[in-house]
Amino acid sequence: MKIIAVGWNYAEHNKELNRINIPEHPVIFMKPETALVRDNKPFYLPNFSNRIEYETEIILRISKMGKNISAKFADRYYDAIGLGIDFTARDLQNEFKAKGAPWEICKGFDNSAPISNFLPKEEVDINNLNFSLNINGEEVQRGNTKDMIFKVNDIIAYISQFFTLKTGDIIFTGTPVGVGPVKIGDHLEGYIEHNKMIDFSVC
Repeated sequence: MKIIAVGWNYAEHNKELNRINIPEHPVIFMKPETALVRDNKPFYLPNFSNRIEYETEIILRISKMGKNISAKFADRYYDAIGLGIDFTARDLQNEFKAKGAPWEICKGFDNSAPISNFLPKEEVDINNLNFSLNINGEEVQRGNTKDMIFKVNDIIAYISQFFTLKTGDIIFTGTPVGVGPVKIGDHLEGYIEHNKMIDFSVC
């Protein structure tokens, strides 16, 4: 299975990272399967970075194989949505970007993609969906999918031009404004609307 992620998909988040240009197409990167953490298992802070940041995102579960999918039919290719955290080694990312070097390890390191269980897509409005993250009982990030630069169907259509989507693949759809660092002892709780989806600690 593949984990495919979209970067820079919320304008206010782009501003907090000092990006002022709206991307012409979805910005795509990938995480390996070893990045996944399921079942609210703890996230162990790695020792190779001094600044691991959370990025809370709506995720999609692909339900059938597809290639060169039309946007108007893209909703036929996923069956469920969930919540994910795209953990990012921000200090390393900034260092590598300054050198013009690839920065996959900053996004794809082991355990960098905790994900929740999934909700059937019929239970939500994917184009107007609230989601949020609390750390130690305080809300630190809140977003709504209506603010995406590229909507879900357009993301699926774009990705499928380059990668054949297969059953079980997961798509991270981008993070809103409010990203920040985590530390040992933090307790993360993530929500889709009023449904608690994520509940784990940083060790």
